[in-house]
Amino acid sequence: MAGLYVDTSALGRVLLGEPDAPAIVRELRGFDQPVASELLRVELRRVGLREGLLGDADRLLSAIALVPLDAGLLQAAETVGPSSVATLDAIHLVTALRLADRGAIVAVLTYDERLAEGGRRHGIDVLAPG
Repeated sequence: MAGLYVDTSALGRVLLGEPDAPAIVRELRGFDQPVASELLRVELRRVGLREGLLGDADRLLSAIALVPLDAGLLQAAETVGPSSVATLDAIHLVTALRLADRGAIVAVLTYDERLAEGGRRHGIDVLAPG
């Protein structure tokens, strides 16, 4: 087993109790450590705040290893391809690429099509259980 990068499109589905939430939880359990950019904390807590689920968001986040944002990561996100990847997803993508380069993750769990395409173009396996 190894690490798995998880983005907000996946963990948000768990927070909101979407129909594919049980499949996502099963997938997460198949890996040693779910990991994400610190950006996940901001995004997931914002969803939790809007939906009255802030405590649930914090419980989900407690199981995720969060990678700090730094100037180099943000700078890399400015130009990472493909250009179709949205701004915040570029931060997720660069974080995942750095982790993959170090052997810390083997796949990205996302339901965002542009992020998934970016991961695939860079040779990262993409998971979207459902």
